[in-house]
Formats: sequence, C-alpha cells, structure tokens
Amino acid sequence: MLDYHYYKSNGNSKEPIILLHGLGGNYGIFNKQIAAYKKDFHVLAINLPGHGKSPDTSSYQTPFSFNLVVNEILRTMNKLNIEKAHIVGISLGSVVLHHMLQRAPERVKSAVLGGCITRFTPFSLFLLHTGSVMKGFVPHMWLYKLFAHIMMPKSNHTSSRRIFIREAAKMKRSNFLAWYKLAHEVRTTYKNVQKNSIDVAKLYITGQEDHLFVNPLLKDTATDEKAQHLIIENCGHVCNVEKPRNFNAASIAFIRKNCSSTIPIPAAK
Repeated sequence: MLDYHYYKSNGNSKEPIILLHGLGGNYGIFNKQIAAYKKDFHVLAINLPGHGKSPDTSSYQTPFSFNLVVNEILRTMNKLNIEKAHIVGISLGSVVLHHMLQRAPERVKSAVLGGCITRFTPFSLFLLHTGSVMKGFVPHMWLYKLFAHIMMPKSNHTSSRRIFIREAAKMKRSNFLAWYKLAHEVRTTYKNVQKNSIDVAKLYITGQEDHLFVNPLLKDTATDEKAQHLIIENCGHVCNVEKPRNFNAASIAFIRKNCSSTIPIPAAK
C-alpha cells in the first residue's frame, strides 16, 4: 500500500482532491496547496512507489510499470472509500495522471496537471539517452542534479530546484533508475487520453519558462475540447512551488467549477 496522508476538511465541500508529486519529490512539495485545499476539500497526499515510505519499486511481484502505479493509486482510493476524485499532478505526477485518464477515467472528477509532460523534444530525448548511457557508471544524483539544472536553469527556479534535489537525495538508486526507465514510455501515457477521458475536464498549468515541455504540451492538447490552459509568466517547471498563489487560485476555481454534490463523502479508515 502506498504511503499517504489524508487531511479531512471542515469546509463546505467534502469532495476529495488527490495529489501526485514529481520524480524524486514527495507529497511535501504540495505544502502550500494542502494548506489552501483542505479549507474546503478533503486532501489525499500520496507518495508514489519508491518515494517517501511507499514500497520500493522492486518490491512488487509484477514488473514496475505505469499500469502498476495506477493500480496502486486505485487501491489507495478504494481503501479510503473514494469513488471519484479531483486529481492534481505535478511533472511526473502529471504523467501518472495522464495514464490514469487512459486506464480509469471514471475515477477522475477533474484533472489539474502542472508542469505537464506529454512527450520529449529531440533535445530532451538526447538528454534521456545520454543519461541511459551514463547511469551505469555515475551516481544517480549526478544525473538528477544535471537534469534539474537543465530543466530549471534560471535564478527564479532556484527554490524549486533545491527542494527537488534535496528530497531526491533521500531516494534509493534502484528506485530512481526504475522510474528513469519508465521515462522512455512517457509518450504512450498520453496516446489515448483525449479519446478515453472525453468527459473529464482538464486544467494545464505551465510555467512560461518550462522550456523543455511547454511547446509540445500546447500542441498535443490543442485538440482536447475539455482542456484549459494557464501559462504563468516568469515561472519554470515546478509551477506549484514557484508560483503557489497563481497555482492555488486557478486550481481551486477550476475544481470548484467541476464539483458535484453526487460524490459521496469519503471516510478514512
């Protein structure tokens, strides 16, 4: 079972929001979102496999995959009697959320995707393949720091870059490499999103300076009639950390708009 913390709200809405963090992070990167969300919503903050106190990626009896990760999220939802939820994903969390929209769209009330990755550009593919060659003989944190600086190169990205590097240092090498291997499958996680989640509203929040991913994202999602976009100026990849006020205001307004009184109140066990 995944490691999680479930925050019960005393606010008017009892609908749940699920938080999915990025590679090397943990649900702590959502501190400023949790404080804002739990005023009106129940909040389920999850640590993905290989992060925090969640099981190692090698602990499962089946090969580690995006299907396995989605199954683990669904198991956690079932344990807490959450039939359907608003889900917020950042970076890797957005990739997992896209795969969930392909696999189990009926469990997603609405989707907020920050720093979203739909595919890699030729340059980012070059970096990915270079890392695959290097990972056998260099410490994984060297790769992580290198990619963090390439993805978040500007001075205003410093805070989010430091947070992710600090938290990633707690991650086992084997877990990092397992997720790194899955990175080659990112494009497949978006392949059938529009077709399979035709009724799910989506809000893409992206930093204008998210130079590796913003242009492919806008091109790939342009034909999705259920997708809205917010591009935040002077902001990089980890937009919920760099611009929490913008992120919170937009995501809360979007989630409220997509609330439904028909969702049962989840009861934590």
